[in-house]
Amino acid sequence: MTPARTAAPTDEAGRSRPRVEGDREREILACTLECLVELGYDRLTFDAVAAGAKASKATLYRRWPSKVDLVVEALQLMMGVEADRYPDTGSLRGDLIAQACAKGGLADDKPLRIFASVLNASQRDPEFHEALMTRLIQPKMAAARTVFDAAQQRGEIGPDADLDLLVRLLPALSMHEAMLTGAHPSADRLVTLVDDVVLPACAHTVATG
Repeated sequence: MTPARTAAPTDEAGRSRPRVEGDREREILACTLECLVELGYDRLTFDAVAAGAKASKATLYRRWPSKVDLVVEALQLMMGVEADRYPDTGSLRGDLIAQACAKGGLADDKPLRIFASVLNASQRDPEFHEALMTRLIQPKMAAARTVFDAAQQRGEIGPDADLDLLVRLLPALSMHEAMLTGAHPSADRLVTLVDDVVLPACAHTVATG
């Protein structure tokens, strides 16, 4: 059953005030991440975030109309959606490392605990799942796809290769290690996965193409 939504306040006076932005916005989003670690997605509330960030609920609702909006933007902050999104190093290896290691991997326990919470919740909440896919996962995959498209044009990937499959290799491997084996993928580990798995898979498509 889809979790009930908390409706935003509707007083017109509150709506006329300036929206939260800049450093204050980042503080609230950072507090949202801390609440995800402590409470999980299902138990996270606007009350908890407002108390932790020392902000009013009305301030939060003016900027983020629902919990889905608030949590997705917090995840975007954590994942650095814009960081090294479209690298142009001249090689597939260089581009993959620039994208994957922009934030130093997933060596911190906090992102892993957050991912575990939101992935579990997304399986029960269709609206949250749709928001994660359209506003977080798909933009990440689209940015990664540009790297593989460029590599294919340079001849590093075969012309008939399944690029969608190749794009998913590195995130699937790194998340598998993080979530199932407990081996947090540091920047060095991500480089190893690129060198030992992703690049050989891409080279194979050239040899067989």
